[in-house]
Amino acid sequence: MNIYKQIFKVIKKYDTIVIARHIGADPDALGAQFALKNIILRLFPDKNVYAVGNPASRFKFFGNNDKIDDINTNKSLLIVVDTPDLKRIDGANPSDFEYIIKIDHHPIIDKYGNIEVIDDSACSASQLILEFVYANNIKLTKEEGELLYLGIVGDTDRFLHDYTSTRTFELVTKLLKDTGIDFTSLYKNLYHRPISEVKFEGYIYNNLTLTDNGVAYIKLTDKIMKEYGVDSAAAGNMINDLKFVDEIIVWIFFSEDVKSNLIRANIRSIGPYVNETATIFGGGGHIYASGARLKSWEDADKLIEAYDELVKNYKKLN
Repeated sequence: MNIYKQIFKVIKKYDTIVIARHIGADPDALGAQFALKNIILRLFPDKNVYAVGNPASRFKFFGNNDKIDDINTNKSLLIVVDTPDLKRIDGANPSDFEYIIKIDHHPIIDKYGNIEVIDDSACSASQLILEFVYANNIKLTKEEGELLYLGIVGDTDRFLHDYTSTRTFELVTKLLKDTGIDFTSLYKNLYHRPISEVKFEGYIYNNLTLTDNGVAYIKLTDKIMKEYGVDSAAAGNMINDLKFVDEIIVWIFFSEDVKSNLIRANIRSIGPYVNETATIFGGGGHIYASGARLKSWEDADKLIEAYDELVKNYKKLN
């Protein structure tokens, strides 16, 4: 049986379904999560379906998260999207659920699902949800199509990244034909931003440090972010803009999160694979786009040194 048909069979079985995604939600995680919730509720209006996780104020237009404090989950289904490791699941504990489905496009870190769809050649978790939709001959609504389109666009940075494939374009073309969404109007929610973020971006460019080997980085303290009226999520959203700078091979944005008492590291590359080094520092991700959550600025310095050495060796071989 096709794995997506198998997933649909499991979804039919459960009356209560919780859909979770990773900590620090991005458009792909949210698009996949809320589209799947809406699809299940439309097809099975008598089911209880919850989308959980801490709210992402930057992307509140995707939908409102639910709370499951009073729900008996031990006879329920948990579906986790866009999350390769247990520690990054936001809002749900897999051990509390009877059955778990994992749908993810990252390299494997933890195996925690009864059914696992893991395809690191896919551009996004939203693409995998679209695969699920078409495998089961489900007709998308306009709203569901918009959510999945935004998820795909968000993770591919408007189809610029290397893991955008012909399959991605085939699926998106079918989505556009089937739903007739006005995709150009959707970019306003995803990319419009206040002038404070534009000025903050200027601060980043003016204060970026570049090593001799081609590693660019910036340390964004809580004080700096408050001065510009932005949060750590805003910094993460700007990182892809450095992809086309000649001298930069790997670049890292460090942003202080005082509420969680950690330093978020967003890492990108146009050369060496960066996910294995990120894993050493408790993070992970894609080969060219990874992240880590560090305990101190001293750990940040160690991470910079590790990537500088990585790039140095990469340049010797290339």
